[in-house]
Amino acid sequence: MLPTTSKGRSSSSTSQHRSNGNTMFPQYLRRIVKWQQMDVEYTFWQMLHLCTSPKVVYQHTKYHKQTKNQWARDDPAFVVICSLLLVVATLAYCAAYDHSVAHAVFVVISVLLFHFLITGAILASCCWFLTNAYLREEAPNSHVVEQRVEWLYAFDVHCNSFFPMFVMLYVIHYFLSPLLVAHGFIPVLLSNLLFMVAACYYHYLNFLGYDVLPFLERTTFFLYPIGAVIVLSPILILSGFNPSRYFMNMYFSQRL
Repeated sequence: MLPTTSKGRSSSSTSQHRSNGNTMFPQYLRRIVKWQQMDVEYTFWQMLHLCTSPKVVYQHTKYHKQTKNQWARDDPAFVVICSLLLVVATLAYCAAYDHSVAHAVFVVISVLLFHFLITGAILASCCWFLTNAYLREEAPNSHVVEQRVEWLYAFDVHCNSFFPMFVMLYVIHYFLSPLLVAHGFIPVLLSNLLFMVAACYYHYLNFLGYDVLPFLERTTFFLYPIGAVIVLSPILILSGFNPSRYFMNMYFSQRL
């Protein structure tokens, strides 16, 4: 009878874990409109260390798991602040390159939705499915509680990885844009190098986010895109492709 009891407890724990995961998302959404409950100071601390020492951020993720019994953030402050910073940066681009207020509004909304939220949700869903389906370690016996990657945690990883890329491709790129969108080999070289570093750092942080989870294996899979980016960059440089001109022309073609 003892194995049956243990198995029942394991199933109960697993069901409770899934129930917590199902109720976490609505609570997360409700807290978005409650600014006074957000830990803004800690969020800026995370943003700073994601650019300088990202392993420290994921070390704190382990502490969060021990205290809150979940890997994902229960505080939406990071998403809210990152969205606000993205809107401010996009408005700066619109002020410098746009030609109408209506088009500027369109640019801000499309960048916020497609560059960050929708793309992030798609990437998080892909990583969430991949890790749970193929990268989880098999439980040594039936009495061990099954652990799974939370979808919100996968979205957290994307947000963490996105912020340093935002700093490089929205902030630094903004100040260098007069040079980067010019014609010639030097703008092509510098633009490709900036995009290469940003993409590589994004995938490196993605790797750190999943490597910290003790129940995942073969997480080096998330480093493979870095090799593809490094191989592709010289080809783009030699072909004369300028990613800065390409993306700027998508929104501000009349001013370039």
